[in-house]
Amino acid sequence: MMSACPICDVQVLTAELQWHANTHFEDDQLQADMELAQQIALAESTPNPLEAPQECMHPFTRDPHAQGASSSITGCSSRHGSVLDEQISCLIRAQIRSNVHEIQGGIMNLLRACLESEAGSLTSIISGHVDHYQSLSSEDKGWGCGWRNIQMLSSYLLKQRPEAREALFGGAGFVPDIPSLQRWLEIAWDNNFDTLGSSHFHNKVYGAKKWIGTTECAALLRSFGLRARVVDFDSTESSDLPSKNGKHVPKQVRGPMDKFVIKNVTPRSTSSELCREDAENMRGQQVLVDWIWNYFASKRSDKLDNSRRVFVSDKTPLYFQHQGHSRTIVGIQKQNGQCGNQERFALLILDPGHGTSDLERALRSKTGWQRLVKRGVHTLRKPQYQLCYADPGIASSEEMEQLKIIDSILVRF
Repeated sequence: MMSACPICDVQVLTAELQWHANTHFEDDQLQADMELAQQIALAESTPNPLEAPQECMHPFTRDPHAQGASSSITGCSSRHGSVLDEQISCLIRAQIRSNVHEIQGGIMNLLRACLESEAGSLTSIISGHVDHYQSLSSEDKGWGCGWRNIQMLSSYLLKQRPEAREALFGGAGFVPDIPSLQRWLEIAWDNNFDTLGSSHFHNKVYGAKKWIGTTECAALLRSFGLRARVVDFDSTESSDLPSKNGKHVPKQVRGPMDKFVIKNVTPRSTSSELCREDAENMRGQQVLVDWIWNYFASKRSDKLDNSRRVFVSDKTPLYFQHQGHSRTIVGIQKQNGQCGNQERFALLILDPGHGTSDLERALRSKTGWQRLVKRGVHTLRKPQYQLCYADPGIASSEEMEQLKIIDSILVRF
């Protein structure tokens, strides 16, 4: 017995009618799957390494206060219609999890144990969970420290702040590799985050071995609605920025900051100039460490395990930028002064230049870890420093517009 197909009107056996009709839909689905596979292939192997694939790079914003937008990403360009969701999905699927050396128990727990074991009247405040991301000779040695610091900061946000976990990287729940982060940064630029900074890179960074700084970190995080902040520490003599009665003043910044990547080759020949520079450095050191101590101490949680030595802060780690390099500050230690002696501070730092396995080995054995993690105040001899951190919560759509301009708080010394 024959029957007509309701789709193509072809006469087929009645027993085979359902199978025949389904083949039409399978063909359509196959074509759609092939198109999607082609988009992903383009994303994986774009001909120009500096040109991010447009199929997977369309600008988007996320409004966490919109109805039903708890973990979804909504497009901001209606002309692309229903295709936009698939393009965004392509981007989210194309990103790759960054390789990281897994440390049993976590590197911060190992650091805490070392800090607890030290003798003397020491008080330490540290961040919560942070993973260490090292620069690799085969990938980013010599230029990728900024991206590695973004990864370390992101590892904290994904672990410690549920709202950030939902917002970051399309809700992927993991820290992407550097090429994926470069694409996310270009999306932020396409959405007019840090237009000054993006112009420095001609709006292209994917596939390029270019140094970045705290402003790029802030732009990337802000594009997901996170309240990333930048703080500048600058000497009064080296800074050409106006002050307002000596108070902290905001200023618009662009990245990467030239003063951090271009060495000052101005000759210094007189002893008076050297003495003045030393005094300026000492003043700057104290201002910087006081700020960092107050930063971590302002959101200090209860002591761990009834410890009298180590506190855990609710604050994010600090992206720590200075001339020629950047690192991540995960805490600070203070040695209380006795018999009139002044308090002494040491920054607790994870450096992308160190191998993660070397850090783990030193911390586990409690041998030689101080030279890898601790940095005394006397090592802070640069004329300028810059920090980036993230305040809690997700910005509203109105606040997002304000976050597109990357400004900073200037702290003079």
